[in-house]
Amino acid sequence: MSNEQTQGRGAGLHDRFRGANADHPHHHGGPPTSGATAAGKYHSHSIPLDMEDIERDWDKPIQDAGIAAKASVIVRVGMLDLGAGTGSFRVREMMHRIAYPLGVHVRADVNLTDIEAACTDGSGRITEVVNLPTTGVNTERIWLLEHFADWFSVNLGTGSMYHRETKVSDGLMQHLDMRDASQVSADMAKRLREERHQTRVAERAAASDAAVEDHEAALAGNAADVAAATTGDAAMRSEDGAAPEVGETVIDALVKADGHGDGARGSAEQLAMPRTPRTRLRAAAGERTRAWRERSQHPPKNGYAKHFDHVGDGSAARKTHEITVRDVHRRLDMIERRKPLYSPALSGLASACACASFVFLLGGAPYDMIGAFVGAGLGQWLRRRLFAHHLNQFFVTFVCVAVAAFACVGTLRLIGLFNPVALQHDTAYIGAMLFVIPGFPLITGGLDMAKIDFPSGVQRVMYVMCIILMATLAGWMVASLVQLNPQGFEFSHLDPWVNGCLRALFAFIGVWGFSMMFNSPQRMCLVAATIGTITDTLRLEFVDCGLPPEAGAFLGAMLAGLLASAWRSAVRHRLLPPHLGYPRICLTVPSIVIMVPGMYMYQAMFHLGQFETLLALDWAFRAFMVIICLPIGLAMARVITDKSWRYDV
Repeated sequence: MSNEQTQGRGAGLHDRFRGANADHPHHHGGPPTSGATAAGKYHSHSIPLDMEDIERDWDKPIQDAGIAAKASVIVRVGMLDLGAGTGSFRVREMMHRIAYPLGVHVRADVNLTDIEAACTDGSGRITEVVNLPTTGVNTERIWLLEHFADWFSVNLGTGSMYHRETKVSDGLMQHLDMRDASQVSADMAKRLREERHQTRVAERAAASDAAVEDHEAALAGNAADVAAATTGDAAMRSEDGAAPEVGETVIDALVKADGHGDGARGSAEQLAMPRTPRTRLRAAAGERTRAWRERSQHPPKNGYAKHFDHVGDGSAARKTHEITVRDVHRRLDMIERRKPLYSPALSGLASACACASFVFLLGGAPYDMIGAFVGAGLGQWLRRRLFAHHLNQFFVTFVCVAVAAFACVGTLRLIGLFNPVALQHDTAYIGAMLFVIPGFPLITGGLDMAKIDFPSGVQRVMYVMCIILMATLAGWMVASLVQLNPQGFEFSHLDPWVNGCLRALFAFIGVWGFSMMFNSPQRMCLVAATIGTITDTLRLEFVDCGLPPEAGAFLGAMLAGLLASAWRSAVRHRLLPPHLGYPRICLTVPSIVIMVPGMYMYQAMFHLGQFETLLALDWAFRAFMVIICLPIGLAMARVITDKSWRYDV
């Protein structure tokens, strides 16, 4: 799962480049340092930009900045998204979302830890290469970057892209210093609901007053009063005394509020419109909106980059307020520097609950769950502490798995002093290792290959194999040292209804724990856990009925993808509160990571260490079949629900 939360390392793109140059000996007047020290200080994970190109535009509106400043924003957003663990297809999409309002064409080559992007706005061109020292998972950052993209686009006049209620995105970007960003979004959503309620009450009161006036005017037989009540009062007239076109005024207001299809403001603000025939208004507004969408979706063919006709449009209907290059990078700094939501101890507790639940779903007994709880909790706590010192991932994985396995075995041996039955649970230590399963890169690698992005997909799969190799090797060495002979878990013979209820409970706890390890806010954890409860319980019940485990994994993953898409669609259509609109990848991967066959993979390594080649190959192919079915199921759900996945364009 690569569960470590990627944290801000250093002071953002702008300050990091400045610091790298300042530390170089040629920028000092003092004595030179040794070559190795100087090279270490000068090295960064990005090719340093020409800072003059950015500094001269630092306080300019981002639309008016040069290509270097624009590219620094585009590539940095992609770098933050890639460092949060998402797939290359999503990183590329996010970079295009940022580039479009700026009038920049971007072509990016995205791999596991590096991005090479060529940006041009028709008059200038620049190529940037950035790479990350490591990879990790941070679902909160993925979510915040979506809101950043909406805030950025709305302020540049092109409308929202991910969320309808852009005031929620704006509120988040204004309160990035708050520890709990999820609570900020919930407070903004509550405020919007109150505003809409007050607006509806005021409209009803106005409509009631207007109806009373119409009735009195009709009784009095005053046709002039009736006409005035229908078309508006004298305040609607222009300065020269002529009454404006009521329909055109209302249509302009509607288009201004609608913005970019989804709406720059959505339905957060109701318009106080004069009373006029609704059918005429809707038809005219629909024609204007349809014409605007046709211009934006079908760009003219003549001329380079002419489909960016929105850039530089200063009309009040499409421009909120100017944001500078400094404003953008300041917010990206705050997103990058956000600390993990959970301490190492709390992350260890989440890991302990997740792995103990995983053991139950695999058929483990209470003693197996206790051993896995202690081992996984201690292993994840140590893992977080070691990652804080930026140690090598593979070294940390080996050490933490070994510690987790020893802790699990030691716990069961201690319990065995009082109850010898605990000594018979030799398989429990496998459950204590499951916190290191790299589920996120495994799933995103499969999705990348489904999008014909094989370089990134193959790199992610190779990374997954290396993590699994280090983990299983550590577990096999511990088993050899303490003379363990794992034979797998024996399924308990419980009543089917009781067993089904317990499966649902522990599936919920397991997905909730894995979501916390991915640094998800609590509301996101609960949504993912709800989806995981449904999908994993159904998967296990289908397998009990005779369905092959591979087919069960495929159906479970596809159902998780469909439920996540339905949840996001319900938020966009205002059937659910706007602050619950989370990226699909943040809901689907935690909900199906519990389906990854960690025990199969370990059994393959164990038998390989015993030179039982045929058994090792048998377990390895079982694991392989389940593993490939998980991303295929998610990809199938995306093809069903997303046109950008359905067609090759």
